Amino acid sequence: MSRLLIALLMTAGIAVAGCSTPQRNVSQAAPVRATTPITKDAYDVAVRNAETQARNDKDACASRGGNAKDICLAEANGREKIAKAEAEAAYRNTPKAREDVREARAEATYNVAKEKCDDLAGNTKDVCVKEADAALVRAKADAKVDRVEADAQKDAAIKQADARQQAAQDKRDADYKVAIEKCDAFAGANKTACINDAKLRFGKS
Repeated sequence: MSRLLIALLMTAGIAVAGCSTPQRNVSQAAPVRATTPITKDAYDVAVRNAETQARNDKDACASRGGNAKDICLAEANGREKIAKAEAEAAYRNTPKAREDVREARAEATYNVAKEKCDDLAGNTKDVCVKEADAALVRAKADAKVDRVEADAQKDAAIKQADARQQAAQDKRDADYKVAIEKCDAFAGANKTACINDAKLRFGKS
């Protein structure tokens, strides 16, 4: 099993006890970098494991009550969405898929934060909600900027490769014309042989 798949399964398979620990501020996690894509089978396994772990996590939340249960469920839902987004990013390996991972992390953090705000009241609660809103906006904005930059770099690399390919072809065409011109110094069979040799060297028909 590849290291990447193991990492995905570990992400999807967070222990049930995770509901009792504070939710990580996943929106602040480092951008998801490009890597070798996983197979469709590996992706399917990661998704199934995420769903199984989510069911276990939600079952563990059942023993809780009130807002503590709501927070626990929000954490479970968030972990599932993150794990699935990470599996998708590993499978697709595109800037957009990696942006989706960061958005999933941001939304998971946001949903948990809002649930925790319910334990407060008055202006303190209002401020808590606004801070959660602002954190979500910042995280999504940063993710979008990184995705746009990655897309721009990809487009630039493609254009650069196309330009190199075109330049190489233009050079070969120019050299072929020179070779054909040189053949005019010959006549008869020698000229024919010269032309055929030039066509062979430069891939002309």
